[in-house]
Amino acid sequence: MSNVRSKSVILILLCSAFSILTGRLLDQSSGAGTSSYRAVYYGARCLIHQVDPYNPDEFSRTYMAESGALPRDTAHKTLFLRAVMICVNLPTTLFLLIPMALLPWGLSHLLWLAAIAVSLTLAAVLTYDLVAKNDSRLPLFLICFIMANCQVLFTVANTAGLVVGLCVIAVWCFLKERFVGLGVVALAISLALKPHDSGLVWLWLLVSGGLLRKRALQAAALVLFIAIPAVLVVSRSSPNWRAELAGNLAATSAHGDISDPGPASNSRQGSADIIIDLQTALSLLYDDPHFYNPATYLICGVLILAWLLSALRSSQLRSKALAGLACLVPLSMLVSYHRPYDAKLLLLAIPAVSMLNHDDRWHKLALAVSTLAVFFTSDLPLAFLAVLVRSFHFAAPASSARVLLLPILRPAPLALLLMAVVFLWVYLRPSKVESPEPILAPRGPQ
Repeated sequence: MSNVRSKSVILILLCSAFSILTGRLLDQSSGAGTSSYRAVYYGARCLIHQVDPYNPDEFSRTYMAESGALPRDTAHKTLFLRAVMICVNLPTTLFLLIPMALLPWGLSHLLWLAAIAVSLTLAAVLTYDLVAKNDSRLPLFLICFIMANCQVLFTVANTAGLVVGLCVIAVWCFLKERFVGLGVVALAISLALKPHDSGLVWLWLLVSGGLLRKRALQAAALVLFIAIPAVLVVSRSSPNWRAELAGNLAATSAHGDISDPGPASNSRQGSADIIIDLQTALSLLYDDPHFYNPATYLICGVLILAWLLSALRSSQLRSKALAGLACLVPLSMLVSYHRPYDAKLLLLAIPAVSMLNHDDRWHKLALAVSTLAVFFTSDLPLAFLAVLVRSFHFAAPASSARVLLLPILRPAPLALLLMAVVFLWVYLRPSKVESPEPILAPRGPQ
């Protein structure tokens, strides 16, 4: 068994290497690569020079003075200017990136890519360590498929890569009761960088009680310790950062802009780097934020509330708890703005699959929906699908026809929603488990 698992780890490493290599090769064709990291790097550079990073004009002047690199073709240049020059990152994100921004760009972006590669690959290996030893083939396939489809992440170098990696590492530390101090720091940094990625995982830890609740509270205290100086530093350069950040978010989410979840978004033109939240599916039915935003919050809110009410009175068996986590992970992607690189958080849902009773028909259904969610949030399938639907005119079909076309036009959010519902049902129903193992493993060496 040890030899088999060693070979499995090597396979995970090879899949990760494939994504790194292909992602970097794709990035070489651009005149201004690693665009997502440029946004946070030069945002932090603004703070160093006491320039307002949330003012697009001041950000642009700083960027053009220090770099000036822009994509060669017009289409990518337009997206680049919206994605980089309009700062939508939190003060905590910019604050944490100041040490990296003190380094020259060439060294800094290489270290950043290395941090993403190491943390995410380690997260994948640790995920496999959480998988039940008697059922590791399909979970291993899902882990490898996720790791082989990170091209966009290693092209744009988004903070999601580090956020997901640190969040998964933290959960492993807590469940295994090993290196818990490292886990607390990892979770706190993950929350400070992108709370909408790891926030529901933090809620799962909090509600789980016992030592997991203690770890969640420790991480929250550390986030507060980061947030206070971050706000003070940002406020020196940008006294009105709250209003400016809100304005930037509204501007980039406007109809047809880069963060618009509707069919007119200029980021959906033949690209795998698309928005995958539930708003993107509901917007095909009626492209109005006054419809698709409340509808999304209602659907996701009902599912989260049902999970929460059950979690507060549920047993702490490992299979039961991990099923609850597998429900929350896809919901994290659905409720607010997310892209495929955020969906690498689905790593945390994979151990739950191996914990279900194999004689239960819900085990097969959970396997099926997990596979669909992983497949339709992965870069290569999304790129292929983008080519197929590139010439489709979204305004043409009637509303009834759009409902039937949703699985083709928006498979990612539908697969994520289906996964959340199935795992919620598994979590709510009384069922036999594979083993009565407690949620926390016996304490190991620290």
